[in-house]
Amino acid sequence: MTKLHWGVLSTANIAVSKVIPALQKSDMLEVTAIASRDPGRARAVAERLRIPNAYGSYQELLASPEVDVVYNPLPNHLHVAWSLKAIEAGKHVLCEKPIGLTAEEGERLLAAAAARPELKVMEAFMYRFHPQWQALKAIVDEGGIGELRTIQSFFSYFKLDPDNIRNRADAGGGGLMDIGCYNISLSRFLFGSEPRRLVATVEFDPELEIDRLASVILDFGRGTSTFTCSTQLAPHQHVEVFGTEGRLGLEIPFNAPQDGPARLRHQRAGDTVERVFDGVDQYTLQAEALTRAIQEGAPVPTPLEDAVANMRVLEAVFGSGRSGEWVEVGGREGS
Repeated sequence: MTKLHWGVLSTANIAVSKVIPALQKSDMLEVTAIASRDPGRARAVAERLRIPNAYGSYQELLASPEVDVVYNPLPNHLHVAWSLKAIEAGKHVLCEKPIGLTAEEGERLLAAAAARPELKVMEAFMYRFHPQWQALKAIVDEGGIGELRTIQSFFSYFKLDPDNIRNRADAGGGGLMDIGCYNISLSRFLFGSEPRRLVATVEFDPELEIDRLASVILDFGRGTSTFTCSTQLAPHQHVEVFGTEGRLGLEIPFNAPQDGPARLRHQRAGDTVERVFDGVDQYTLQAEALTRAIQEGAPVPTPLEDAVANMRVLEAVFGSGRSGEWVEVGGREGS
């Protein structure tokens, strides 16, 4: 099939250091354009990463006939606005997580995408495409740990720089939006349903005004998921999944190495089996999954309904953090 041409909105660090190099590994697509509000920066990054077209505005990139698919790694508060503009320009979209600042924002994007069914729009939760997560999900679904009962996960890093976009409250910064969304997503992914209710404690930085530490219990009715995320703790990540007959654990669940193995531990009936996966680039796998959906006219692997449902849970976490009480979670069943 003809390669799809991808354009990147902004020279954000995740795009330059992670996603563009990952896209360039694929034989299924080409990165043909990048845009920045600073034309000089766009040209410099384009030259360094061997991207043929550099634009001094996002709108100019969207108007280019050289672009089929837009990757949107803009700050959180700009995700929906520029994804909407991309759809209006007739482009397919891969938008970074979280899909927006609120579920209502996500619903607006969902409605716009539904009105243009020929276009594919997907939220970028790259972890789901790694073979270790595909294997873990299959083991759970096939009863490999008996009945799924509870999940425990943790995700943290330490960053105080007030100029960092993740520490800017006005741009949708904070731990829950940046990394807690993974803990919520994986919980819904493994249970295959939405939590009925939740309770949370959320601590805010008095100067940065972003959430810096959150601990949450999600009640799925037939089991629970508990997690902690923080932007001001020693860096760490883990996921443990417990069933009535066994348990699963991932060594590096979110930032699995590209140049080394990923390990999945499966314990059952007193025996522990370790599955080892060769290093892969999960960003490449994500882009190729979307590219195949576009080329084949098939549904995207993670539909926008899933992104909106994740936002509903995020909103409920903030609500519970404010009240200190259990909060009911509205939304569609399934994920």
